[in-house]
Amino acid sequence: MTRIVTTILIVLAVGACEPRGSVVLTPKSSVSGDIETIFVGTTRGDDPETGERFGMGRSSEVRFVRLDVAIPPDRRPGEITWPRPRRAPDPATEFLSTGQEVYSDPGKFRAALAADLRRNPGRTREAVVFVHGFNNNFAEGAYRLAQLGHDLELTGTLINYSWPSRGHPLGYAYDRDSALFARDGLETLLQEVEAAGAERVLIVAHSMGAALTMEALRQVAIKDGRFMRDHVSGVILVSPDIDVDVFRAQAERIGALPQPFAIFTSKRDRALALSARLTGQRDRLGNLETVDEVADLQVTLLDTTAFSEGSGHFNPGESPALLAILGKLADVDAAFAGDRTGRAGLLPGAVLTVQNATQIVLSPVTAISQIQP
Repeated sequence: MTRIVTTILIVLAVGACEPRGSVVLTPKSSVSGDIETIFVGTTRGDDPETGERFGMGRSSEVRFVRLDVAIPPDRRPGEITWPRPRRAPDPATEFLSTGQEVYSDPGKFRAALAADLRRNPGRTREAVVFVHGFNNNFAEGAYRLAQLGHDLELTGTLINYSWPSRGHPLGYAYDRDSALFARDGLETLLQEVEAAGAERVLIVAHSMGAALTMEALRQVAIKDGRFMRDHVSGVILVSPDIDVDVFRAQAERIGALPQPFAIFTSKRDRALALSARLTGQRDRLGNLETVDEVADLQVTLLDTTAFSEGSGHFNPGESPALLAILGKLADVDAAFAGDRTGRAGLLPGAVLTVQNATQIVLSPVTAISQIQP
């Protein structure tokens, strides 16, 4: 118990030194970096204490938003710098918003989404749906997707599902309940994405958002197997905070898993180590030691332990070397559809295949050679 309390205090101390994400609007003329358009579906309610429009409260109604996020030019891949309170924002180094629209009804959101999906004539209409994790506020989830979209050069329409996390290191129990509360909202958002004309939907979920995503996909598969079969082009779980037995039960109920189905893990993920202690488990899905426990499922585990820095809880999004490899998502997708042994050439590292599952232990040395010209 002493070790758990100490870990929590360290997390709080580190978090207190960093500013939290916030939507700071600035004129488009004042920014010099690229702008990523992020569509948002949210079940966050208004916060009567802080006045925040999309706070920690839970709303049974899904509301829809568009944010135009300016990516500062002076940054390294994977890095997000937030504006500091009571100080003029710096467009050269900080993430800002040049526009925000809250849609008055789902139809207007759907029309805007459809227009964005059609912006690349001749291309498949693809949507990337991102589900943030524990201890995230409204801005942090949307800006993280903007960072990923920019750094990975994603061509699809970017959509964030913002569920009502408390946005506090000690809000774990509240967030776990909120993730259960938010399942129907994610299903509604996926229905809107389909209705807008998306032909392929890639779902990326982080941490506790992965548990929410698996629950939502489970109920979608039970209700409408056609959507899973015809539209979900892949699922990527990053540091999933899910009990392994629960994940197995979810996957078995879903049936044939969308491909690719990738799970990013790290044995040095301090957040998941703490989660395991709090839940009385040996480990979580996101810090599995070996692929054996999910060997009968058609999944690929990508071990990023060697890239872990800090908490090690979002390696694929924060490591420049990993981002350089993951920028080949389209090629990886094609490889997953073909020969499973071909994955090693695109996601290099030591490969272990057990039954249906594959584990790739990514190596920094190989990664560096992979990204050099």
